[in-house]
Amino acid sequence: MMQTRSIARELALLVLSQISENQIQDLKSLEVEALLNKALQSLMQHCREELDSSAGKLEIAQQHLFETELQDLDKSSVERIRNHLNACLVEAENVLNRLSASLELPHLLALSDQEQIRRGTIERVALVFDQRIMIDSRLDSVMEGWRFKRLPRIDRDILRLAFVDLINLETPAAVACNEAVELAHRYSDEQGRRMINGVLRRLQNACDSAIH
Repeated sequence: MMQTRSIARELALLVLSQISENQIQDLKSLEVEALLNKALQSLMQHCREELDSSAGKLEIAQQHLFETELQDLDKSSVERIRNHLNACLVEAENVLNRLSASLELPHLLALSDQEQIRRGTIERVALVFDQRIMIDSRLDSVMEGWRFKRLPRIDRDILRLAFVDLINLETPAAVACNEAVELAHRYSDEQGRRMINGVLRRLQNACDSAIH
């Protein structure tokens, strides 16, 4: 059940990424498989571009590190170059992890209950579209120092899907928040992960206060 829900949520995120936020869409006619394939192709192309960028940064950092062996540089300069090299390695590792996750999704989809996943995906996409104005307003109300509409599209969609899981589908708060952060690990960046975690925590606190 948990794996089915997680796959449906991730598939919904990829489907949303292929649809304009202002587009009027007959969700029943959505070709989910076609949208998923298109989304995966875009994601893998993005990963390839990031890997190329990481490779270029690594090459420059390695060259600088090599040059330090030929020069009498101070300790702080050597440390700065090594830190830069380590940062490049971490960046490359993150891209590889994201690429690995994107390649794993079709395999998980093939092994799971595809019709149940398709229903869960369409339900989540439909809820986001039908209630987007209200969802965005509720999320914006718990933002701190930032406006919801200024977030990257991928972060907005992760938060919207977490909202419908939490409010509409009554997914346990800890599960909805943890799986949203997991999506952020795959598709966002470190700043996005921290922001998503904070917004969902404040949203849950606001919901708890409203109940009591």
